[in-house]
Amino acid sequence: MTSLPPLVAPSAEPLSAQELARYSRHLALPGIGVEGQQRLRAARVLVVGAGGLGSPALLYLAAAGVGTIGIVDDDRVEVSNLQRQVIHGGSDVGRPKVVSARDALAEVNPHVSVRLHEQRLDATNVLDVLAGYDVVLDGTDNFATRYLVGDAAEIAGIPCVWGSIFRFQGQVSVFWSAPPVGEGVVYRDVFPEPPPPGTVPDCATGGVLGAMCGTVGSVMATEAIKLITGAGRTLLGRLAVYDSLELTWRHLAIRADPARVPVTGLLAGDHAYEAFCGFAPVDDVGSVEVPSGLSSGADLFSGPTADGRLAVDLARVPGRTGPTPTSLTPRELADRLADPDDDLLLLDVREDWETQILSLDGARVVPSGVYAGPGAAAALADLPRDRTVAVLCKVGGRSERVASLARAAGVDARNVEGGVLAWVRDVEPGRPTY
Repeated sequence: MTSLPPLVAPSAEPLSAQELARYSRHLALPGIGVEGQQRLRAARVLVVGAGGLGSPALLYLAAAGVGTIGIVDDDRVEVSNLQRQVIHGGSDVGRPKVVSARDALAEVNPHVSVRLHEQRLDATNVLDVLAGYDVVLDGTDNFATRYLVGDAAEIAGIPCVWGSIFRFQGQVSVFWSAPPVGEGVVYRDVFPEPPPPGTVPDCATGGVLGAMCGTVGSVMATEAIKLITGAGRTLLGRLAVYDSLELTWRHLAIRADPARVPVTGLLAGDHAYEAFCGFAPVDDVGSVEVPSGLSSGADLFSGPTADGRLAVDLARVPGRTGPTPTSLTPRELADRLADPDDDLLLLDVREDWETQILSLDGARVVPSGVYAGPGAAAALADLPRDRTVAVLCKVGGRSERVASLARAAGVDARNVEGGVLAWVRDVEPGRPTY
């Protein structure tokens, strides 16, 4: 891929004396200079996620003088965020992340205008949120939002700087459906199908090296600055893979899939992108409209209905495989635990260190890895066949995998939806979370 022309025209207003002093190190750079700094001032950048990747990206975009920065996040700051989400501090715990991030950016650069989008992106609002921005940075941590943002950026025709992190590794690329020079590549060209549910642990389960978030997030900010100013060669057409333990970068060439049908419309319907990735709540999914030619991905769609839409086959949604209940809400679990005549067994499959932060009385603690290791057969055989087994983890991913294995072994196993975090939210507010 050749160098791209600048994405943003320079602002007409000259830089003030304060700005000249603030950005003096930029002004001395070939390829940026005064004109490039004026482009940065005129730029409008949307950052989706004020977490591990969004934190360093936001800080450096603000410090660089990007004139308008939008922040999308519907979450609040938790203590467990502080290990890597460096835009937030201890006094921000409990505050909306967008508000905490806005206050931090005001300290970094008062010349930057910050727009807050305190909402969860979905097919009904994503195009409206993206409207008016020149580039979007996707620092989200779930596949449904990645596909949503990727599709919306393709429809809007704007570049998407994408990053992901897991344990000690990170990935970064630039996706753009129709760049002014060269061939476009989008997220679906590289990742046409989401992985099967449960096969890729999230950071809460698998962990992530906090300092590595700074490396990857800073690269994302760098790519946005290069797009805006036209400096250097962007990662469009390349996937950069970072290994923090070996301290190596690999660059993989990526190209557009000639057989892929361009995205011209979003998946429609409540939780449609969650269903596409195999994570749709059964009570919220009826049918979703899939634009003609777009792959359904997760094999959840049973075929066209009478009105031309593709219906979600609820029997294929993970955890909903038949008439026997396969899950419990935290409130249902609380009711059953309070019933002296109910002999339900509560199986907590988190690690020991997690239960030291938050535990439920009477739970049998067996880490989920036991059910995937050499002792799995014995561990499954140890579960009762004459009682309901409620399987619990932090957010529901590990417990669903263990519950599925247990059901296959003849156990009436029910996944506790949302895990202990949902328990705190719905049953015991105020208990510590992580």
